[in-house]
Amino acid sequence: MLLFFTLGLLVHFVFFASIFDIYFTSPLVHGMTPQFTPLPPPARRLVLFVADGLRADSLYELDENGNSRAPFIRSIIMHEGSWGISHTRVPTESRPGHVAMIAGFYEDVSAVAKGWKENPVEFDSLFNESKYTWSWGSPDILPMFAKGASGDHVYTYSYDAEREDFGADDATKLDTWVFDKVKDFFHAARNNQSLFSKVNEEKVVFFLHLLGLDTNGHAHRPSSREYKDNIKIVDDRVKEIVSMFQNFYGNDGKTAFIFTSDHGMTDWGSHGAGHPSETLTPLVTWGAGIKYPQKVSAQQFDDEFLKEWRLESWKRQDVNQADIAPLMASLIGVPFPLNSVGILPVEYLNNTDLFKAESMFTNAVQILEQFKVKMTQKKETTLPFLFTPFKLLSDSKQVDVLRKARLYIKQGKFDEAVSLCTELIHLALKGLSYYHTYDRFFLGISVAIGFVGWTSYVSLLIIKSHSNLTRSISKEVKKASHLLPCSFVAIGILVTFFLLIQACPWTYYVYCLLPVPIWYAVLKELQVIQDLVASLLTFPLSHFVGHLLICTLGIEVLVLSFFYRYMLTAGLVIFAGWPFLTQLWTRAKVISLSWTFFSLLLAVFPLMPVVGRKPDLSLVMSAGFLVLLLSLFVITSLIKRKNSFIKEELLVHLLQMLSTVLSMYVVYSTHNSLLKKQGLPLMNQVVSWAILASSLVVPLLSSPVLFQRLISILLSLMSTYLLLSTGYEALFPLVLSCLMFIWIHMEQETLQQSGVCCKQKLTSIQFSYNTDIIQFRHLCLDDIRRAFFLVFFLVTAFFGTGNIASINSFDLASVYCFLTVFSPFMMGSLMMWKILIPFVLVMCAFEAVQLTTQLSSKSLFLIVLVISDIMALHFFFLVKDYGSWLDIGTSISHYVIVMSMTIFLVFLNGLAQLLTTKKLRLYGKPKSHLI
Repeated sequence: MLLFFTLGLLVHFVFFASIFDIYFTSPLVHGMTPQFTPLPPPARRLVLFVADGLRADSLYELDENGNSRAPFIRSIIMHEGSWGISHTRVPTESRPGHVAMIAGFYEDVSAVAKGWKENPVEFDSLFNESKYTWSWGSPDILPMFAKGASGDHVYTYSYDAEREDFGADDATKLDTWVFDKVKDFFHAARNNQSLFSKVNEEKVVFFLHLLGLDTNGHAHRPSSREYKDNIKIVDDRVKEIVSMFQNFYGNDGKTAFIFTSDHGMTDWGSHGAGHPSETLTPLVTWGAGIKYPQKVSAQQFDDEFLKEWRLESWKRQDVNQADIAPLMASLIGVPFPLNSVGILPVEYLNNTDLFKAESMFTNAVQILEQFKVKMTQKKETTLPFLFTPFKLLSDSKQVDVLRKARLYIKQGKFDEAVSLCTELIHLALKGLSYYHTYDRFFLGISVAIGFVGWTSYVSLLIIKSHSNLTRSISKEVKKASHLLPCSFVAIGILVTFFLLIQACPWTYYVYCLLPVPIWYAVLKELQVIQDLVASLLTFPLSHFVGHLLICTLGIEVLVLSFFYRYMLTAGLVIFAGWPFLTQLWTRAKVISLSWTFFSLLLAVFPLMPVVGRKPDLSLVMSAGFLVLLLSLFVITSLIKRKNSFIKEELLVHLLQMLSTVLSMYVVYSTHNSLLKKQGLPLMNQVVSWAILASSLVVPLLSSPVLFQRLISILLSLMSTYLLLSTGYEALFPLVLSCLMFIWIHMEQETLQQSGVCCKQKLTSIQFSYNTDIIQFRHLCLDDIRRAFFLVFFLVTAFFGTGNIASINSFDLASVYCFLTVFSPFMMGSLMMWKILIPFVLVMCAFEAVQLTTQLSSKSLFLIVLVISDIMALHFFFLVKDYGSWLDIGTSISHYVIVMSMTIFLVFLNGLAQLLTTKKLRLYGKPKSHLI
């Protein structure tokens, strides 16, 4: 069986990894020729201000007194430059946002598995194409562009990462540091002849990365006074820097300024997904080469922002975030970044129509170069008779469009030339997408065939090893068994040869060859298939159809719950009526009523807002008091008993009570300290980490008796969960655990109802590491329901409080008891542990269900595996490569979540067994007495 689980884990890792080769591959190509406009640029230098985490509405809207929070920027909009909204794409994070602005292409999705601070694939950027670039700001952003630059002409000045402290008294110092360093730099340039000559060169870029707003937004939320005051400070200091540039360069009129943001932020202080508050960022441009404000009487936009901002009289020109890169390149006359997919927004340019037309022509040729390289690569690795070119942009059409566009420019038909070049760009972008996804269908079919085969094999294994079906092997099957291996070896050789002559990557061999041994294993069980068919023929048709419909409906509810959390509520309401649909109500009324009550109570959580939107410390404290009451109840019940373990058990529960009290104090104390901007107290931080470390050890000191151990696990994990909670989610594990305790009782009652005699009472059953050596009984239909319940409760643990509904539902305030200095991996690990705690509670309860129902854990786990794989296959077919980036990202993340759940079930099962069966002792020798 160990071999099966090892192979199963390997197969699921392959299925999981396939999504990265099918959907998470780098769109970048190399080998293009740089393209630039053969006309003198309007600007010698460019200054790029990026206010990290600044929402468009926060900058443009007026305050309660009708005044602008950024009067200088607003005066630019009205008197000097052009403005609009820059539309970002998912994920709305700093790294992909800056890559889109500065390099012109969107998130390299292969970076999901390879890096956080740096793009893992080499790429060209505006900085690389510039003569010199000087940048100031965060150490998480600046090195990424310097590392990929050729030569030594991109200079970075970063502060220490420790400055990015969400609990600090003043996050605006991250911005003032940048402004002060820029002023110091130009002061030094006046006294340094070498530096002075460099900054007076043409094609120079100055990049100011301002992280204060993002930090204040995370710590205090965008509606806070700190965030709004930070906008005012940035506005004032930008005004100073602009004045300094004008004085330094003698008002030569050759400096272009761009002020924008990499992403916005939700009302609850997070970003990463596709909410408009995250994807709508400001763009304000002025200076050399930028069009002056245009007064208009009416504008056509779907939103109501213009009236709210009182900017309806000034022409708003929206762009996609990647369009900023070609705009900046055009302003200073450097080649467009080679990998850029941005379309030059000519409406922003204050230049001749010839310059605009030539710039658009350059833009079209630059993107067309990428298309040609991508097509050539795909053509060289595909058999000639199988290659299907992109028909909308043939070689002849490329030549024809470029010739026609050049002719329009010569004839002075500049608007026609711009329109034709824009059309060519859109076709080239479609072609890039076509060739980038060329192998997607082929690989998808291969993986789907493997998926179906694996699910079929596991189902047959369950029937063969854990059911009463006969397993006699007929002579016909024996004869066929000699032919079967040869046939599949031949198929494997043909597939290998097909991939070899196309020079496919080694991963393609894995995805395409894996189905061969899987389906061989399936067809090898031909006798089991025959037995199954024979058994189904004897089963009443109505019963078979009924069970099939129920199973299908149950799995569909699970799938829909990934899109609509309230489907979990619907499922729990149905669960609440389960005792009344069976005979359980007549056997155990109190337990049945308790099951109904807690099912309905748990059903409330998926209807609540996503965690993080409205923090409520009182609910965290209430959850802590409930944990203390539960601890007191347990201690009281222990004192009434007389046995040799009483002192040790009391000590364990007293430790857990102390941990709970300390957790409540740390949460309250940290909250107040951060409100006073005094940061995270060191003692609170030490206590938090100590509680986290002890939460996995203390349960092992308690008795292995079933309910004693489960309660001990709950109490220990709750102390950590309280530290990671910000609101109502602190109550979620308590309600979930109550339902789990009742579930254990319900399953034993169900077992007795079916006529199976239970050998022990629940109060005397012990967890034992060797419990599962003997298989007590064969599977029945009720066991499928038990496995479904487990999957449903695991999905409820995922989405019950919205912890993983989307990236932007994470609230960094959850980890402030542990650390406030920005550390993405540490913070992510803590939040992941918070999500896993309800998982662990469910898995521990499932261990108890397996024990009390006298069933092998392996057989139930195999059923869970089948249900999870059916869901994963469902999501595999729901993955999109069209529509909005949010739709595409969501569909991929659903598949990744289900596959991760399938893989981590093995590890969670091991952790649950460790927590429930392992026994440590504080002192003395082991004793055999029970509590």
